[in-house]
Amino acid sequence: MARLSGNMKSASGKTRSSGKNKKISAIKMKSEAIKKGIERVPHRALLYATGIPQSEMGKPFIGVASSFTDIIPGHTGMRDLERFIEKGVHSGGGYPFFFGLPGICDGIAMGHSGMHYSLPSRELIADMIETVMEAHKLDGLVLLTNCDKITPGMLMGALRVDVPTVVVTAGPMLSGHLKGKRLSLVNDTFEAVGKYKKGLISSSEVEELELCACPGAGSCQGMYTANTMACLTESMGMSLPYCATALAVSAQKKRIAFESGRRVVELVKKGVRPSKVVTRESLENAIVVDLALGGSTNTCLHLPAIAREAGVDMTIEPFDRLSKKTPHIADMLPGGRHYLEDLDYAGGIPAVMKSLKGLLNDHITVSGKKIFEITEAAQVQDPEVIRPVNRPYHKEGGIAVLSGNIAPDGAVVKQSAVGPAMMRFKGKARVFDSEEKAMKAIMDGKIKAGDVVVIRYEGPRGGPGMREMLSPTAAIAGMGLAESVALITDGRFSGGTRGPCIGHISPEAMEGGPIAVVQEGDVISIDIPGRKLNVELSDKEIAKRLESWKKPKPKIEKGWLARYARNVSSAARGAVLS
Repeated sequence: MARLSGNMKSASGKTRSSGKNKKISAIKMKSEAIKKGIERVPHRALLYATGIPQSEMGKPFIGVASSFTDIIPGHTGMRDLERFIEKGVHSGGGYPFFFGLPGICDGIAMGHSGMHYSLPSRELIADMIETVMEAHKLDGLVLLTNCDKITPGMLMGALRVDVPTVVVTAGPMLSGHLKGKRLSLVNDTFEAVGKYKKGLISSSEVEELELCACPGAGSCQGMYTANTMACLTESMGMSLPYCATALAVSAQKKRIAFESGRRVVELVKKGVRPSKVVTRESLENAIVVDLALGGSTNTCLHLPAIAREAGVDMTIEPFDRLSKKTPHIADMLPGGRHYLEDLDYAGGIPAVMKSLKGLLNDHITVSGKKIFEITEAAQVQDPEVIRPVNRPYHKEGGIAVLSGNIAPDGAVVKQSAVGPAMMRFKGKARVFDSEEKAMKAIMDGKIKAGDVVVIRYEGPRGGPGMREMLSPTAAIAGMGLAESVALITDGRFSGGTRGPCIGHISPEAMEGGPIAVVQEGDVISIDIPGRKLNVELSDKEIAKRLESWKKPKPKIEKGWLARYARNVSSAARGAVLS
């Protein structure tokens, strides 16, 4: 007869408890669908084949979704964090089951066909979480994530299955160092391409930057998309306090990972599901924090998509409405001078929310504390990194939503990264039907002061996948043209973009939006304070051009991206699949 320990099970699957798990076994758990009753003998047999002891079968089953990979710096340190999450789940009285999710490094995918896959991967990740969690009926979920589309994809999946969830973002990278100067990936490598082409730096200096800009594990060092999403995840209450900014290499991050694993079991016991945490109020808190930090414009895609899974109807409208009353209080890279490590040392997101308390809603978080309890205990350690609202860097928030005859459904700009001289700008259109054609013209020196670079057919459908335009924007900045050249696109930008770069133009060109009929030499007028983006043409002329417009052949006609292009919504609605 097999030796049994802990909880003993009869053939019917009923537990004869040792007393240790009486409180837990009284909970109605989702996992009972795979482990309770005589008809589940085969299921239990398969579970025992994984090595789970009988004593653990009565405990909550916790899925740990990890996007560990060897190719993304933000994810290479996750193996350690997985261990601490596992320890926390066990300590809390649960039993963890790990499963993997894919990750794409936007920096490595940038500037070539690989970037077509970045935004669509968000939908795949959400689908995979739904698939694994529903197929195996797990009781709770810890999401171990870090970079750009992976974090929102995981949040979307968690809201869809709506089991108790805690998010652990793996943390930012330390700044690089070279000859007494701090370095970051975007400002010091992407922009180096333009500087080298302009003759401002040598090939040996470029090589030094390559080796020093990214010193190790972690998400890129500025308020780019990965770190912006980590900060918003914490501010909406889905991560524990200080998780967003705790450095990837820190012991603090390991402790947060441990506590997140322990905490998720408590959430299972109390029935605290993501739908109770992610509400319109908490999403608007996330937008306020985003605006105060000068975060990535990609959040204008991700927060509406997350809201949709939470049953909240949201467009890009709240970004502009809240921006007008939310001051920009943190001068973060790429437009500013501070790194994520500075934000962490200054008090992290709890300190940011303390400064913003008068603009925030109080609501529950996965920590068990409400937002105002967290802010009460927080301290601003450096009032230059996190300024008070009465002494901001800018009176308005980091993002502005523009509209006009080029963008009837809106367009997005990171206004906190635009110089004063370019807040209002008028120039002649230089029109390109792909990123590659625009990049070639920039590198060949064909873009001059006074130009407005128009890159179209790069939207969710036209791209397909709405590629980021960091390579051309960084090249323009590196060549010293950020104060004299603007760029507009129906594609999107990396969180690392700075300068007058306007994206998410909706409707996109592939849908027959007006950007499709802008012609070389047309005058483009940009008024960021006035929230206007127009081509200086009459409505009659635009209508005439649209009548003769013919939809081009899709760039990709097979595989996953072809299916994505047929089903994806407008950027103004979060670029979600129907």
